[in-house]
Amino acid sequence: MSFIAKRLAAVAPAETMEMAARAAELRRQGHDVVSLSQGEPDFDTPAHIQQAAVRALRDGKTRYTEAAGIAALREAVVARLAADHGLHYGAEQVSVTAGAKQAIFNAFFATLDAGDEVIVPAPCWVSYPEIVKLTGGTPVVVACPRAAGFKLTAAQLEAAITPRTQWLMLNSPSNPTGAVYTRAELAALAEVLRRHPQVWVLTDDIYAQLVYTAAPFETLLQVAPELQSRALVVNGVSKAYCMTGWRIGWAAGPHALIQAMNLVLGQSTNNANAVAQVAAVEALSGDQACVASFRAAFRERRDFVVAALRDIRGLSVDLPDGAFYAYVSCAALMGLRTPQGSVLTSDRDFVRYLLDQAQVAVVSGTGFLHSPYLRVSYAAGLPQLEQATQRIAAAVAALA
Repeated sequence: MSFIAKRLAAVAPAETMEMAARAAELRRQGHDVVSLSQGEPDFDTPAHIQQAAVRALRDGKTRYTEAAGIAALREAVVARLAADHGLHYGAEQVSVTAGAKQAIFNAFFATLDAGDEVIVPAPCWVSYPEIVKLTGGTPVVVACPRAAGFKLTAAQLEAAITPRTQWLMLNSPSNPTGAVYTRAELAALAEVLRRHPQVWVLTDDIYAQLVYTAAPFETLLQVAPELQSRALVVNGVSKAYCMTGWRIGWAAGPHALIQAMNLVLGQSTNNANAVAQVAAVEALSGDQACVASFRAAFRERRDFVVAALRDIRGLSVDLPDGAFYAYVSCAALMGLRTPQGSVLTSDRDFVRYLLDQAQVAVVSGTGFLHSPYLRVSYAAGLPQLEQATQRIAAAVAALA
């Protein structure tokens, strides 16, 4: 269609959403599909958060708010950042958005001009490079191999920086690998950034509360607080509080950048959902025991899934340190033939085979710019995970 903007030609649809849609359609047709494709916890939003939303409805908190979000939520974000990470901001340095994805979009829309570069370590969340393209920038994808823990090294960062570099995109714990940067690794990256004062850093900390190592999670700004003047911290309630559908995220950063992002908000979506904002205040300020409970459940699921996948011939996976994904190598299966006679030539072939043969939905590593792998979400319950891994084992056993 000639009236569609040319910039969309370079933007790929999200494979995570495509696979979830295919699984949902098969379910509507009566198929018994186990979906491990989306990063969506199966737990209900905690009751005290739901009750806060009900009270907000009854109290008439259903009108427009400031584009940047209600003061109570911005203050709750400030308090959470201080308590969890020792980071200090004012409420005017926080922008509330309709999910963390919108915060990332707004930041890049407000700062990128044509040709500006954003360094994106891969494997990466499917939306990072596409958001960069949509907002006029150029993603510079840096391959981070399994041997390096799927993490960007200081040498790679140094080599990737050019005079056009505007941002480094950093996600820890990582989607899709679950990789968590150590303090020493962050310090090495910070040393490079000190030599390049034009480069800003966007730290997507959406999985910060889902870390399973003995060492506590640390964000880059805890290791290098002097970078706070050119960094944006992004987070939200979706993962840790099981509030994916509530669509509340936020960004904290320098006032001038936040003002620019709020200008984008004011002329696009305006404020995030008013009732959901009140619920998010309760999530951040209320009883945090639910987060520890969810984290313990995800750790149990992680241990089960990794052990089960390691028992399947041709699959190989490292134990992820955070988030709720296992990033599984299927390289040893490439070249094998399905019972229908098709040869597996890519991870996308394997993912399609699993959906058709085993009725299990996962996402190919190709979508995360690192293949041949597949991402398995263990945000589902243990019965579903047990059923899915048994089906995957049977499907792999049928390959010749």
